[in-house]
Amino acid sequence: MAQGTDPRQAGPSAGTTGASSIQSLIGDALRETNELARKEIALFRAEMAGNIRQLIVGLACMVGSAVFAVVALLVLIGAFVKWLATVVGSEWLSALIVGGVLLVLALGMALWARSVLSLSTLAPKRTTRQVRQDAQALSERVSG
Repeated sequence: MAQGTDPRQAGPSAGTTGASSIQSLIGDALRETNELARKEIALFRAEMAGNIRQLIVGLACMVGSAVFAVVALLVLIGAFVKWLATVVGSEWLSALIVGGVLLVLALGMALWARSVLSLSTLAPKRTTRQVRQDAQALSERVSG
């Protein structure tokens, strides 16, 4: 054997370079996956915070509509009592108009609150869409 041709003293072989390249690729993929997961969690938190704010506003509106409904019932009952007490007169008519307006207001608020509080508006749509896109990109990267 010639001097300097000992394979143990030679530099890294092609097989070693390929293995370190694969390790580097796997390390990069793990770091990118970790970063992607952190970003997805941050997006989920931000979206859910907005949805919780919307839920609180909807609940406050429901409480407001309940208050108006109770007031409307009291006014309507008062109008009915006054009407029965004084079969003729205009006092009951004004109470009836006020009660009707409050009842319409309460119904409008309740319908709006119901639409705001539906489960489809509270679902994290952007996060779901982003996770699908990221999964597709990762599968394309792995396969291609």
